Amino acid sequence: MSNYEKAVRLWQKKNIQTDAELSETLNGHSIAFAYHSGKIENERVTYHDTREIFEHDGVTGYTGDLRTLFEIRNAKEAYELFLCAFRDRRPLDESLILEFQFQLTNNTYDTRRWQLGERPGEYKKHDYVTGKNEIGATPEDVPEEMAELLDELQEVKSEKILTAAAYFHAKFENIHPFADGNGRTGRLAMNYLLVLHEHPPITVHEEDRKGYFEALEAWDERQELEPLACFLRWQTEKTWEKQISRAKKLL
Repeated sequence: MSNYEKAVRLWQKKNIQTDAELSETLNGHSIAFAYHSGKIENERVTYHDTREIFEHDGVTGYTGDLRTLFEIRNAKEAYELFLCAFRDRRPLDESLILEFQFQLTNNTYDTRRWQLGERPGEYKKHDYVTGKNEIGATPEDVPEEMAELLDELQEVKSEKILTAAAYFHAKFENIHPFADGNGRTGRLAMNYLLVLHEHPPITVHEEDRKGYFEALEAWDERQELEPLACFLRWQTEKTWEKQISRAKKLL
């Protein structure tokens, strides 16, 4: 049995049914996820500041920029929404994705975006492209492309959920539906899809961003999904390696 399979089995053995059980299982992982997801986009995010905000709702002696502080605080708010959505078994639909993005980007849009009419929790109104391939749907196409993507997830089987999650994340980032926060929103929404289907959430580690971006580019350039699916299996192992090691010692 691979370490990936062990991670999935350990998660499923917990039979998590409530938001309290999910919160307990994710103790510590929620901070790591928020730190790594934020750090991928913003080098000024630190683990210390993230932990302080998650555990104490504030930081002492902070000397960084306010946007970074807002981003970390927003990650905590988004995590709380994640738990509430799981409690209510909300489907991963357009309204929830818009709420995730709002929580993650509230009070962080810069002056230029705000003057262009962009708002947190709304699809982009102007063209924003990203990556070396300059991907991103046109604003007028975003609602339809997002609706098609979410429709494709309705009948997904739990045994195929990692592949489905990889597909969702690749397509979501390719659509690039928002003026800002696409990566953080996509990673959070992907994890929500995973936990709904009894699969452990995945921390995409910031030190592995090169492989992460290469896997996303494989989809953008050639519609190859396996590089991203393979990357996510590896990151699952890395995310839960301590639990896997602990389980081995108990055998």
